[in-house]
Amino acid sequence: MKKTFETTYNGRHILVENRWFEGEKLFVDGDLQDENLGLSFRGILNGKLNSMESVKNIKVTLGGFFAIQCKVFIDHELIYSSVG
Repeated sequence: MKKTFETTYNGRHILVENRWFEGEKLFVDGDLQDENLGLSFRGILNGKLNSMESVKNIKVTLGGFFAIQCKVFIDHELIYSSVG
């Protein structure tokens, strides 16, 4: 089973992909930034947003028992949450 989460931050496309037995992946503008392999009930992915002005850190948390939930943070600020 595959689930994807997408958001845009300052014109940059962030995609998080979760596959039950294959793991999780973080893409920024189509480039793979981080991945966890295998089955996980709670995962963390890290990446970077590079621009001419600065470098910002991306942190993604994934988890849940009945449904996978995703949160994306840029420099410790929540910018996306799939949690209702």
